[in-house]
Amino acid sequence: MIVPFTAGGPTDTVGRSLALAMSKHLGQQVVIENVGGAGGTVGVTRAKNAAPDGYTILLHHIGMSTAPTLYRKLQFDPLKDFEYIGLIVDTPMTIVARSDFPPKNIGEFIAYVKANKDKLNYGNAGVGAASHLCGLLFMSAIQTDVTTVPFKGTADVINALLAKQIDFTCDQTTNTTGQIQANRADPTKGVKVYATTSLRRLAVLPDVPTLDESGLKGFEVGVWHGVYAPKGTPKAAVDKLVAALQAAAKDPDFVKRMADLGATVYPPERITPAAHAAHLKAEIDKWAPIIKKAGVYAD
Repeated sequence: MIVPFTAGGPTDTVGRSLALAMSKHLGQQVVIENVGGAGGTVGVTRAKNAAPDGYTILLHHIGMSTAPTLYRKLQFDPLKDFEYIGLIVDTPMTIVARSDFPPKNIGEFIAYVKANKDKLNYGNAGVGAASHLCGLLFMSAIQTDVTTVPFKGTADVINALLAKQIDFTCDQTTNTTGQIQANRADPTKGVKVYATTSLRRLAVLPDVPTLDESGLKGFEVGVWHGVYAPKGTPKAAVDKLVAALQAAAKDPDFVKRMADLGATVYPPERITPAAHAAHLKAEIDKWAPIIKKAGVYAD
């Protein structure tokens, strides 16, 4: 299983849990290969060019739907170069800052960012990463741009926050929940949470407001994840992978691990090639105008 981001990041966390759950059903170990770089496109290109024999699959997130607009010279076509196995997990994001960031709540946070935009910096995992897309939408929503600092992966962004080298980021709950809890136990540690990007509050962080209820009406970024195989993978192999993915979605250990991290496992009707293909197409259509309006390209 190719994960197109560095080890220790949120997609890697989902991938490792998913690989364990799928291994049980397949009766053989699913091994993770981290191929980071260029907002996930290096790993996706590797997967596209892999032998279509059913032994190489790709786990990717929302970045699969934004790459066609962000990269004008893309080496793959998400709609033509892959077999779809199914959607698997949807992960909300959180607006988090270094532990000593002055604002006490999201209202103060937005006001502070607007008043100090020239002094602040926002960390992301590179153009096309979920943290980049969330930052794009957030800055657009509050009509304020701050300096953006790209890193190789989200694990590096969190480390920079912990070291107080950057001010804030927007990252998936799979990556931030542990650090948020560390901050609550000791305010000098971990990261300070201000809001979530879901439309409803999260069971894992019930006291954290959503951006939608905090004045940014309709603000929502969910990081959906899907599994792909190279184009031309035999139907028998695809069917076997779909069955393994659906079995993983019912695996109690996998479901609990995702719930503990604030992520939701998709219902069976979304874990199909057809549902996956339709969702990907809709997401490409949704993000293209937002990215074009921002005028930020990766190449």
